[in-house]
Amino acid sequence: MESIKQIYRIGHGPSSSHTMGPMRAAGMFLERNRQASRFQVTLYGSLAATGKGHMTDEAILEILQPVAPVNIVWEPKTFLPFHPNGMLFESYSPAGNTIEKWTVYSIGGGTLANEDFNELKTKDIYEMHTIREIQDWCEETGSSYWEYIEQCEGPAIWDYLAEVWQIMQQAIKNGLEAEGVIPGGLGLRRKASDYLIRAKGYGSSIRSRGMVYAFALAVSEENACGGKIVTAPTCGSCGVLPAVLYHLKDSREFPDSRILRALATAGLFGNVVRTNASVSGAEVGCQGEVGVACAMAAAAASQLFGGTAAQIEYAAEMGLEHHLGLTCDPVCGLVQIPCIERNAFAAARALDANTFSNFSDGKHRVSFDQVVEVMRQTGNDLPSLYKETSEGGLAKNINKR
Repeated sequence: MESIKQIYRIGHGPSSSHTMGPMRAAGMFLERNRQASRFQVTLYGSLAATGKGHMTDEAILEILQPVAPVNIVWEPKTFLPFHPNGMLFESYSPAGNTIEKWTVYSIGGGTLANEDFNELKTKDIYEMHTIREIQDWCEETGSSYWEYIEQCEGPAIWDYLAEVWQIMQQAIKNGLEAEGVIPGGLGLRRKASDYLIRAKGYGSSIRSRGMVYAFALAVSEENACGGKIVTAPTCGSCGVLPAVLYHLKDSREFPDSRILRALATAGLFGNVVRTNASVSGAEVGCQGEVGVACAMAAAAASQLFGGTAAQIEYAAEMGLEHHLGLTCDPVCGLVQIPCIERNAFAAARALDANTFSNFSDGKHRVSFDQVVEVMRQTGNDLPSLYKETSEGGLAKNINKR
């Protein structure tokens, strides 16, 4: 299993698979083809179906167009066998001859792969690939999940997570200060600042929940507007974990050192899912995005409140289990409806999962690893119209206005 840095990618929204991944692919292709006089990029499957709403074309054009003209071809009905998010990059000489053709896939979380390489299969730094193995190690040694991470990643991981945490906090602050309509044509207004103001007018319980909503909305709205965020594990689910951590830091005054350990623990659980299943909405639906984000946030909260290894695992298991089957059906292909509200609800559910697990002794029948496998199987069984193609569910039945 590779570094948790792959779970926490820093970049601009609105989609890790549809924006970050294509932008990175365009950059890699450009490095080999700076002499080209023109480019053509063909987008397939989910990338083509919802790419305009996810700014896929803008991300590619931003990289390639300063060098040479770019023609983008949309093929939403063609699904290449390797993955639903396929891209074909072509470069041409002044005489019109093909310089290079390169097919690559954005497989979730900004990660790229094809038949010849796979960024998921970089150097493994973790010997253990399941939470069961890691939990057993923790219980045998008396260590925490974050200590296993430090042992595998080295002390430099804390500098990276400090940067991640700084950007997460800034995204919340930016989102709370911004107002107006989110671009894309749905006429959806930003709500984070209004929710924050209203939350402050309530008593402690409702105030607390309202603040969590506000923080999650702030990050998700920033993402929808193309702002700078951190995948956790994706752009579409980037509001869940920051909302929970920011709320707990604000309300319980946890120091940053403990927040970073919680971030590490959350990253470990997300990394296990990414390794053994998927965090790509185009591959397994939103259960792999918001469901995994909820599990990560639940694990982080349990870590902060002093949960045992078993209680942390239980919190994460509930966060994912109760999102099983969640479809990815964004209206108009935009990361707005239902995505933004979904982040707020998942953040609240993560806190509930933490509370529930900490009332228990951590013993339960269904393990996190089992739920990960069920999620993978469920994702395989979901029809493609419910996996980021905007051809079913809310995307098909809800009008713009």
